[in-house]
Formats: sequence, C-alpha cells, structure tokens
Amino acid sequence: MRAPALQGVAIVNASRRGFLKAGVGLTLVVVAGGAAAQAGPGKAGRANAAAPFVPNAFVRIGTDGSVTVIAKHLEMGQGAYAGLATLVAEELDAAWPQVHVEGAPADASRYNNLFWGPAQGTGGSTAIANSFDQLRQAGAAARAMLVAAAANRWGVPAGQVSVAKGIVSHPPSGRRATFGELAAAAARLPVPREVKLKDPQDYVFIGRRAPRLDSGPKTNGRAIFTQDLRLPRMLTALVAHPPRFGARVRSFDAAKARAVAGVADVVAIPSGVAVVARDFWTAKTARDALGIEWDEAAAFRLGSAEIVAEYRRLAATPGARARRDGDPAAALAAAARRFEAEYEFPYLAHAAMEPMNCVVQLGPGGCEIWNGAQMQTGDQRAVAAALGLAPHQVKINMLFAGGSFGRRANPGADYVLEAAEIAKALAGGPHAGRPVKLVWTREDDMRAGWYRPLFVHRLEAGLDAHGDIVAWQHRLVGQSILAGTPFAGALVKDGIDVTSVEGASTLPYAIPNLGVELHSPKLPVPVQWWRSVGSTHTAYSTETFLDELASAAGRDPVELRRRLLDKHPRHKAVLELAAQRARWGTPLAPGEAGERRGRGVAVHESFNTFVAQVAEVTVRADGSLRVDRVVCALDCGLAINPDNIAAQVEGGIGYGLAAALHGAITLAAGIVEQSNFHDYRPLRIDEMPAVETHIVASAEPPTGVGEPATPVIAPAVANAVAAATGKRLRRLPFEGEALRA
Repeated sequence: MRAPALQGVAIVNASRRGFLKAGVGLTLVVVAGGAAAQAGPGKAGRANAAAPFVPNAFVRIGTDGSVTVIAKHLEMGQGAYAGLATLVAEELDAAWPQVHVEGAPADASRYNNLFWGPAQGTGGSTAIANSFDQLRQAGAAARAMLVAAAANRWGVPAGQVSVAKGIVSHPPSGRRATFGELAAAAARLPVPREVKLKDPQDYVFIGRRAPRLDSGPKTNGRAIFTQDLRLPRMLTALVAHPPRFGARVRSFDAAKARAVAGVADVVAIPSGVAVVARDFWTAKTARDALGIEWDEAAAFRLGSAEIVAEYRRLAATPGARARRDGDPAAALAAAARRFEAEYEFPYLAHAAMEPMNCVVQLGPGGCEIWNGAQMQTGDQRAVAAALGLAPHQVKINMLFAGGSFGRRANPGADYVLEAAEIAKALAGGPHAGRPVKLVWTREDDMRAGWYRPLFVHRLEAGLDAHGDIVAWQHRLVGQSILAGTPFAGALVKDGIDVTSVEGASTLPYAIPNLGVELHSPKLPVPVQWWRSVGSTHTAYSTETFLDELASAAGRDPVELRRRLLDKHPRHKAVLELAAQRARWGTPLAPGEAGERRGRGVAVHESFNTFVAQVAEVTVRADGSLRVDRVVCALDCGLAINPDNIAAQVEGGIGYGLAAALHGAITLAAGIVEQSNFHDYRPLRIDEMPAVETHIVASAEPPTGVGEPATPVIAPAVANAVAAATGKRLRRLPFEGEALRA
C-alpha cells in the first residue's frame, strides 16, 4: 500500500501553542459511575441521547450525532486517545469535532491488548500498533451500517451513497442525513462480517495533524484525574511504608494519630500502616504523628557503592549466554588491538507528575475502582484475590493519568492492591462501604516506589590490523524485572530476562564474533520497567563503545555505522536521514571564549521503531554542559499523526536527557536518599534543547513512539561530549563529571 502524502515531514519544537487553541470550547464530564471521560467541542461530552447506535465494542453513535470512541488504552499524556480516535474516524468518515473518547471498562474479553493475549493493558508502545486494524475495522463496520440505513431509507443502491465529514449523502438526488438521524435505523441492521478498508491514498486523518481530544479538558481544568475525583462520603488514606526494603511493622501506637481531628481510622495492612481521614492534609498530619517500631531483621542494608562493587565483580565472570555469534574469546585473543570499558547505571525513579493514587469502594456485590488504569487485567486479578472475589466483580473505571513511564503498570498491582487492602480493613467498622482514596506523596513514590534497575556493563572489543571490529563481548549485571512475575514464563528463558539484554542481544551491527552474557542478582530493591525498559542502558553502552572504537580506528562514526548496517536498511535509513538533516561533517559554529563544541550520533531500535539522533553540545569553560540541538529521525511505520509523533519524540528526549544529566536513586545503608524534585531533578526548561523530528515515509504497519526516542539521547550527547573534549562518560548521570579543559 502507498503511504499518505503528508508523511516524511519535519517538525521543529520552536513553538507549540496548538494545544491552547485546541482547548477553546472543549468540555469533559464524568458519566455513569464516574468512569468515562469524554472530550469534544461545544456541548460534546454529554451522555449520548436515547437509543444510541452501538455496532461494536469500540464505537457508539448517538442520535445527537456524537461519535464516542471507546478507548481500551490509558491516556497518560502520550496522545493515545487522539491516535485511537483517528483510526475510527478515518474509516467512519466522521467530522473530527463530533468525535469524543471514553475510557473502556476493564474487560479483557472485549478490550484485550492483541499483542498480550487475554490481557488488557497499555505498555510497550503498543497502543496504536495493536489497535491499527481492529479500530479501523470497527469504524468501517459502523460506516457500512449507516450507509445501508440511508440506502434503505432512500430506496437507492448502497454503492451510490457516500460519507464525508459526518454527513451521509446520495449525490444523484442531493439527499443528506447526519449520523444522528440514521443512528436508530442503523442499530436495527446486522453487523457486517467483512468490511473493506480504505486505500491509503484516500486517507483524510491518518498521516495528518488532528487536534488532541484531551487538550481542552486538560487546559481548562475539566479533565478528571484520580487526584481530582470526589465521591460522596469519600475518605483519604496515606500509608507509612518501611524506611528499608524488606522491613515489616513490629508494632505501632496510633494514639497521637487518632487524636488529630478528622481522622477516621488507623489500620495495619501488609505494606505498612494506613491512616484514613477526611482529607489529605489531615491524613498526612496524622501519619507524621504515628509511632511505628519496624522489624528490620530481614531489611536490606547495602548502599549503592556496595551494590556496584559486587556487580563489577560479577561482570568479570562468565554469565548466562544471551547471544553468541562465532567465537568472541578466540577473536579477542587474536585481535591486533583490544579495548574494554565498564559502565554504571543507577536506579531511576519514574517520577510521574501525578504520583500513585487510587479510589476504591467495596460493596455487597464486589469492588469498584477509579484510577489511571494501565494494567487492568493484572489489577483486577490481584484485587480479586486479596478480597476473595471473582475478577469480574472488580470493576475498574479508567480515568486520565498524569504520566506513568511504566510505573502504573506494576506487575504486582502494588498501589492498587494497597488501596483495596485499606478498604478491606475498614469493612468491619463504622466506615465500611465508604469510598477510600489512597494518595502517595512524591516522597512516598521516591522512597517506597519501584525503580529502573541499577546495572553494570562490561564490554570488550578487538580490532584487526585494518581497524575492523572482529570481536565484541558484552556482559550485563542487573536485577531481572520479570523474574517472579506472571510474565516470566514467556519472557525469561534459560535464565535470560529478555528485557535486561534487549538492545545488546539484538545489536544490529555486522560483527563476526559477538557474545552477550547476563548476571541477574536477586536484591529486595523493587524494580520494574521504566520508559524504554532495557534499552535505557543497553543503547548507551553499545552506542558509546562503538563510537570509541570508531575513534580508535580513525573512522567517522556515521560512516562506520553505515557500513556495519548493510543488512539492516531501516536502521541505516534513519541514520542517514539524521546525519543529512544535522549536516554531519560540517563544522559547528564556534562557541564563546573557552567553550568547546561537539556533535555526536547514536542509533537504536526499540519496540520495532528505529531511531537515530544527532546531538550538538557545548561544554562551557567551567565544565558545565549544554545540549544545544537534537536532530531525530525515526521510522515508526505508517505515521498516524505526525504532530503527536513529534511531541512524543520531544518528550522522550527530554525525559531521557533528565536521566542522563541528573537522574539517580541512590541507597545509603539500604535507605533511599532522594525524596522529591529538589534532589531528583527533572529537566528544567532552560535545559531543553531545540529538537527537530524527521519521520521516514513508510507504508509499514505503525509501531510505537512513546518510548523509542528516550534511550537514544544519552549516548548521542555522550558521543558529542567526547567529540568536544575527548572524555568518555561511562557513568550516569553526567552531573558531577569533570569536563573542564
């Protein structure tokens, strides 16, 4: 199939005011059960009028003409609602202003992620990719039924009926009808078993910019996040967690906490002690007054330095084999020149703008939950098991989420389960049945949350007499994210967690003797996926080490990569596009006195999306670093909405750059040292570089864009620093590294 005309565009982040314009006149309401957020212009967002037309699980057309797309994926800021609605609107031929989005209920029988089997959830940059055919077919089926209804009403062949911008018409006679006028008649017709999808050359929405449907409510304050939700008689709960991982409550004195006016109860739950009160501040004040004695007999007491030292020791020993091409050891021994490097990556917090929260209400028929649900099926099962219910008795209402970066997709449903445990503890008392909102503070999330694992990498390589890479040995040491989770059976094979080695075991470069080995030590520090998962560290070590080898061999970094990617044309294409648009090989403008400037490149594939970035940096006379410009080229298959892709690229670069420059969760005697944004710094606005996004025109199926830009920025910047100063940065974050001349 052919790609739509507007692909291949370049988008620059010099000015992004469209979200403000999109917000004018938009509304959001909470409908039945407080669950479904619908966004749209004017009076849109109302519950549909009587007798809506519901041809399938994803489309509802009201007699008022409104088109509601039921989104099975969470909108957490990544633009999923706009992308999913685009797929339906394209085949339905709706007018964009009539389209609204509502979060789907938790029901894996209808709303499962098609890449995950019988499980509903959002993650792995799969929202658009797994929905592409499904939602287009849903829209096409609805369109076919509207056409049939019109043909029946007018007594004309269906082939003479056309649809455009939400109007069904019969051009020969001039008759017209809105979707709303045909909804009742269409609802009485059989759903077609097969539908014909559009030829890409006829796309109206796909490949072009459409305003995001959540921008208005988020701009004018009408959007309902979990933190915004207010239910009658609702209580607020905070939990005191152990200061060290593995510690447990030995005893607690609740007298002072109960003495605070407005406190409803203080209850022990498996993860700590919960204070339940009339509002957040009352609960926070009372929690601070709790007297808790912790049992730390099994508590973890190592610090980051001790963990790194042990990981370095392991990195010097053979690990479980993740990949072996040729004979790396023999090739290393015979190499004309040998090189080695060791890299350190700290624990990282997800640091979403909206910390963890959840509202739970227990009733005689089951449990109802309101939250930014990212892993509905897992949360349903965990809560059902804790409460002695069947999963279908756990109703989940999906609200907006203020970011996640993987955190809300906790494999153990930690904070959701915590909220359910609190409601369960209240069940036998005077507050039974009241809704409970669990709130984690930023400090809770930093110190008692879940983290990107700490890793140590050791790489060795050999060059022959001609400067060609003949050997590559890569050892990784870090905790497994998947071990002990329901995903282990499919994704941990022969001791290899695929998320630990992705990007290293899948290295695309043509190196004849290549080995990848893994150690997965077990520590009680809780770890889970972080935006771009294993690629967060593998892209850095592989791309900076390759750059180092290019320098040693006297090769241009772009040319070396291009030659080694002959069998990987999509990697090669993004590399060439980024290099061309960045004017690779031309001199950079000189900096001010004492400044050194450099340009660096990195290429990486994650989630089936191919990304290359060229970073331009300035190292000031005092050794501080400024990232001036980033040119990003990506191949994500068919581009559904180029503007949203560019926004995700910019956000991913900013997120990855924050981790590269500042991000680190460190332990001292087992206690997390960071607590909030003052000592776990996000990227400041004056640190954000100018970003150019160039999308490779493609007719391949769409892939993800939420994560793939994130892992590429750090190695691109590090390689630019090396070009400017000659210094190789092998420990993240860069903060504190000596870059003075």
